[in-house]
Amino acid sequence: MNAVIDLARVTRSYGSPPTLALRGVDLRIDRGEMVAIVGPSGSGKSTLLNLMGTLDRATSGRTCIAGHDVAELGDAELSALRAYTIGFIFQQFHLADGVTALDNVATGLMYTGGPVAERRRRAALALERVGLKHRLRHQPRHLSGGERQRVAIARAVVGKPDLLLADEPTGSLDSRSGAAVVEILRELNEAGTTVVVITHDQDLADRMPRQVRIRDGEVVSDSGSALRKLEVPPDLEVLT
Repeated sequence: MNAVIDLARVTRSYGSPPTLALRGVDLRIDRGEMVAIVGPSGSGKSTLLNLMGTLDRATSGRTCIAGHDVAELGDAELSALRAYTIGFIFQQFHLADGVTALDNVATGLMYTGGPVAERRRRAALALERVGLKHRLRHQPRHLSGGERQRVAIARAVVGKPDLLLADEPTGSLDSRSGAAVVEILRELNEAGTTVVVITHDQDLADRMPRQVRIRDGEVVSDSGSALRKLEVPPDLEVLT
């Protein structure tokens, strides 16, 4: 099965009387894709992010992540799925103050176990991968915004997740730093990581090969849907 995200008629409601944040969303994202989910504030993007990241559960419908039906998993199993399968990048970085870049990245391996020395070795490789080999011992307050976002990216990918979820990854950056971050995401995607960027920034979305537009809790367009309809099933015999 190639789908790393497979949502079928997913809804999410809150409160009483219920307010629908998502309304029957169907969305499939295959392994190796790079996708922008774009929409204005209040469109349901954050709710969708939480469902794709298994941080929340749908009210109805089916949510499958990396072949696992989220409704059938307990809390410990969901934590394991996140630890080994999903990496998160947030707009505000969420780095620990007073902790070096190396150890901030090493925390991305905390739930996978292993000796501290091994976690730091892998963290150093991840930081080198995003161009920060010379900043291993620097604390966040000594880094620029673009460098802090690259530390956050290194932390997200240090465990080699199948899926990378990036929430407004350039929202706090200047245009030059933002472009550098997009290039890193593109390189990660070319190396095989499935990348999903959640944004309200149309310019950022335009840099992605596929755009899914969401408004009022519904998918209103998907640039990948037309291509998917043209795919021929592998078991289809062509008669000549």
